[in-house]
Amino acid sequence: MENILIVGKVWPEPNSSAAGMRMMQLIEFFIGRGNDVTFVSTAKHSEFQEDLSAYDLTYDFVSLNDSSFNKLVEEKNPKAVIFDRFMTEEQFGWRVMESCPKALRILNTEDLHFLRDARHRAVKKGVEIDLINYRSEMQLREIAAIYRSDISLMISDYEVELLHSIYGLPKEKLLHVPLFDEKIIDQVGFDDRADFMFIGNYRHEPNWDAVRYLKSTIWPLIRKKLPKASLKIYGAYCSEKVYQLTNERERFMVIGRAEDAKEVTKKARVSLAPIRFGAGIKGKLIEAMCCGTPSVTTSVGAEGMILEGLWGGFVTDEPESFAERAIELYREESTWIKAQKQGFELLEKRFSKERAFSDFKDFLDENCDLNDLRKKSLVGSILQHQSFQASRYMSIWIEEKKRNGRGGS
Repeated sequence: MENILIVGKVWPEPNSSAAGMRMMQLIEFFIGRGNDVTFVSTAKHSEFQEDLSAYDLTYDFVSLNDSSFNKLVEEKNPKAVIFDRFMTEEQFGWRVMESCPKALRILNTEDLHFLRDARHRAVKKGVEIDLINYRSEMQLREIAAIYRSDISLMISDYEVELLHSIYGLPKEKLLHVPLFDEKIIDQVGFDDRADFMFIGNYRHEPNWDAVRYLKSTIWPLIRKKLPKASLKIYGAYCSEKVYQLTNERERFMVIGRAEDAKEVTKKARVSLAPIRFGAGIKGKLIEAMCCGTPSVTTSVGAEGMILEGLWGGFVTDEPESFAERAIELYREESTWIKAQKQGFELLEKRFSKERAFSDFKDFLDENCDLNDLRKKSLVGSILQHQSFQASRYMSIWIEEKKRNGRGGS
C-alpha cells in the first residue's frame, strides 16, 4: 500500500468553503485508490472542521521549523506529498527534498493567490488589470513553488492557460483538476421557491466585497422592481461588520452560517454572485447548479466554469444588466427553467467526479520517471537548489533559537 502525505494549510472545512470541499475530495480520492493517507497541519483545530476520525486515514499536528517533520517523512516514506497552497510548499518542500527525495511533490494550488491579489488591487484603484506586466512578491513566490513542484493541481483551466501563455510555465507541470458535485435528488419547483440569496465564507475578501456591492449597488436596483422579494445572505464566519448590513425595511437579511448550504440554496429562486475579484472556480456556483438554482454572476465569477456556452443563468459585469437579469430569472418561469436545465447539463459535462479526477488518475497510474520529469525542468531544479539552501538554514536558525529559549516561530 503506497503512503500519501498531505500537508494542509488548515484543517478542512467543506461546509465553510470551496477550499475545504476540495481538500476532502482529494482525501477521499486517495483513500478510494487504496492509499495509506496521512493528513497533517500546523493550524489550530477549528470548531467547524471535518471529523477526520470518520475516515480511514491518520492525522496529526505538526510544528513549523521543527525537524520532527523530517522524521515523520522518513518514517512514512510517502510515494507522494501534497502541499496545500504555495505557502505550505515554501515551509515544508525543502524538508521533503531532504528526507524523501524520491517522493512525488504535488502542489494543490486551490486557486492562484497572486491573481486574486492583483484583481483586488485593480478593483480598489478602479483600473483595468494588466496581467502581462503585473509583478508582485506573491506572484514570484507562487510561481516559484509551482516550478519547484513536480506537478501542480489547478482548479481552473483558465489559470492553466494564464500560467502557460502569459508566464511561460510548461503545461506538463500543470494539471487541471476541478471541483466536482452532482445534482441533488429532491429538487424544488419554481413556484415553491422564494427570494434571492448569496452565500460565502467571509474570511475570504472577495465574498465580503460582493456583499457590500450587493448592498450598495445591485440590491437597490432589484428592489425597485421587486419590492416584496428579500435577499438572504448566508455564510461562514460572519463578523459583526457583516451582520450590521442587515436592513429589514430593505429586505436585506444577513442570516449567517447555514447548517446545510444545499438545503437553503434549493429553496432560493435565484442565487446572486457579483464577484468583482478572485480566482479559481466558485463552489457556491457549482452548488447552485446542483440545487437547480439559476444564478447571476460576473465574468470573474464564471471564469473557468463555462463550457460550450453553457451557464445556469446569466453572466454580466454591469450592475444595471446584472439587476435586470436577476429580475428576469425571478419573474419568468420559462427563463428560469431554461437556466436550470443548462446548469444541470454543465454540471454533468464539466463537474462530474469521473471527469474531474480522470487526468490526475492517469498521471498517477503512469508511474512517471521522477528523474526524467525533473530533468525537463531546469528552472525548477535551480529554484529547488536555491530554496533548499535558504529555507534550510533559516529554519535551522529558528529551531535553534527555540531550543535555546530565545523565541522564534
